[in-house]
Amino acid sequence: MQLYYQVLNFAMIVSSALMIWKGLIVLTGSESPIVVVLSGSMEPAFHRGDLLFLTNFREDPIRAGEIVVFKVEGRDIPIVHRVIKVHEKDNGDIKFLTKGDNNEVDDRGLYKEGQNWLEKKDVVGRARGFLPYVGMVTIIMNDYPKFKYALLAVMGAYVLLKRES
Repeated sequence: MQLYYQVLNFAMIVSSALMIWKGLIVLTGSESPIVVVLSGSMEPAFHRGDLLFLTNFREDPIRAGEIVVFKVEGRDIPIVHRVIKVHEKDNGDIKFLTKGDNNEVDDRGLYKEGQNWLEKKDVVGRARGFLPYVGMVTIIMNDYPKFKYALLAVMGAYVLLKRES
C-alpha cells in the first residue's frame, strides 16, 4: 500500500509540473516560455547556461535591438540572437535579420537555404528576463547522458522511497 501512495505521489508531481508548463505557455504566448542559452554567441549579454524567460505576444511589434529566440527549418534547436534590421511593409508584414552579439556576421548563413530574412512565424519568443547560469544543469545533462539518467534515477528513488512523516 505504501508503494502505491509513493507512485501516486510521483505521478502528482509530474502532472503538476506539466500543468505549470502548459499554464506558462498560455500566459506567455510562447511555445517554449523558458529556454537555456547553449552557446557563447550572445556574450556579453547572455552566457552559455543562462536561463531565459520568454513571451511571444503576436500583437507586439518586433523591433531592432530586441533579443528573440527563433527556429529555422531543418534545425532542431532554437537560436537566441538579437534583431539588427527590421523591414516593415505597408500591409503590416514584418521581415527581420538577426545576429549574435559575439558573432562577426549576421545570421543569413544559419537560415534555410535561400532565406534572407525571418518572419514572425519563425519566432519562438522574446527574451524578457534571465537567470545567470541556472541552465548549466541542462547543458551538463545533454553533454553527459549518463549523468542525466543517474540524476533521474536518484530523484525517482527519493520520491518512491522517502517515508511520509
